[in-house]
Amino acid sequence: MAHVRKTTHSRKTGVQKTSTRRSTTARKSTRRASPKRWSQRVTKESDALDLKRGVFKLTSAKKIAISLKRSAEHSTRRKSGAYRSALSMLTFYINRAGRTLPKTQRARLERAKVELRRAFGRE
Repeated sequence: MAHVRKTTHSRKTGVQKTSTRRSTTARKSTRRASPKRWSQRVTKESDALDLKRGVFKLTSAKKIAISLKRSAEHSTRRKSGAYRSALSMLTFYINRAGRTLPKTQRARLERAKVELRRAFGRE
């Protein structure tokens, strides 16, 4: 491993000190590289839904709900009912976005929950 010499100067004594530290850049990680976002991996690999690309970016809450309903009803990966799977995926997206989700988009996604209930006849 490479050693790095670091020189520091003390204000109190006016004396220079030299210390030796190991460089952190020389180390190699033995761990396998994990995906950048675990939530992205969960969305792709879990027994969830086969979502249409960009479904959460749609401009209408009703369109989001209809797309989620269609995906849930046609999915072969889900383990629970279609309504429960669709609502879970919507809630998962909202929760993972957290504070970075703009208020307008969050409001649209919350309205999509209401539209989803209505689409499945669970008002």
